[in-house]
Formats: sequence, structure tokens, C-alpha cells
Amino acid sequence: MIYRNVVSAVVRALAAETISSAGGCDFEPKVQCAKQKGEIVGKEAAFLTDCWVFGRLHKSLSAEHWRVLVAKFSTHSERKHVAIAELTRVVQSPAPERFLHCAVVTWALPRLPGVDGKRSTNVLPSGWYEMDNWSNVPHPIKTQERWRREIRKVLEREVDEALVSAQALLDAEGLIGTQAA
Repeated sequence: MIYRNVVSAVVRALAAETISSAGGCDFEPKVQCAKQKGEIVGKEAAFLTDCWVFGRLHKSLSAEHWRVLVAKFSTHSERKHVAIAELTRVVQSPAPERFLHCAVVTWALPRLPGVDGKRSTNVLPSGWYEMDNWSNVPHPIKTQERWRREIRKVLEREVDEALVSAQALLDAEGLIGTQAA
């Protein structure tokens, strides 16, 4: 399987973890079954590649890069929440701790289109997206916007660095398609 780009590879790999009913990349039973029937093809082959990419990225990327990719792109709620909590501890900001936490959470779980963002299982109540709720002490709106902007800038820079590392890894494996324009 060849991925269109690094983002689609990362998203598919992180989603593969939640596809099976066992809650993980259960490629071993598929491989055992294929040994009995022949070659693995189609959806099973794509799923195995996704599972392999998941494992390869998890093992090869730095903990910081893996954490930010999980927080941004994962569909596994528990892992996503753990990654968000870890990011909250490592991101530096002059903002109060609660504000920082809310900024990271709303970055990782952005408001989605639709009625109250109900197009996804990972949605927050609308109050989460109101910055005035992010601190018990009132701060000027410009200060809050600056804090949020700087926090998001740091997180997006980390995502970009993680995607560059993932791109290099997947390019070396020949998993990213290159099309002449």
C-alpha cells in the first residue's frame, strides 16, 4: 500500500488501533489465516500496512513527536487524552495552568461543524471553546488570545516537526506516493 501523503499515513495508522474489536492492531490472526489461504490482499493488506506503520512510527519517532501526533490525529480516546495531559505538562506558557490545559484540549479536539459538533464522538461541550471559562481570574481578551495563539503555534510547530520525521521514515520505506504534476 502506498499512501498519498504523510498526513494520510499517520491518520490511517493511528486509526488502525481502534478498528479491531480487540482494541489494537490485531494483525497476527490475519497473518495466520493468510498462511492457510495464500497471499494477503485488499482491505486486510491495507490494514496490515496501517498496523505496521503504527508500530514503526511509535518505535522510531521521539516520544515528543509521537505524543503530539497522537494528540492531534488519534481516534483512540484514552491515548489521545493521555497525550493531551502530557502536552499540558511540557508546553511552556505564561498562561495559568487551567488556561494552558484548556488551550491544549481545544487544539486537540477542535470545534467541528454541525449541530454542536455532533459529527464526531470526540466533541466537547460548547463552553470549552469560550476562553472566558479557561481561568478563574479575569484576563484581558487580547492577553487570552495571545496566550492561545502562542500555545497553538508551539503545538503546530511540534506537529510539523513530527510530520517531517514521519515523512522521512515513510519515504525511506517507500510508502509515500510521488506523483509528477
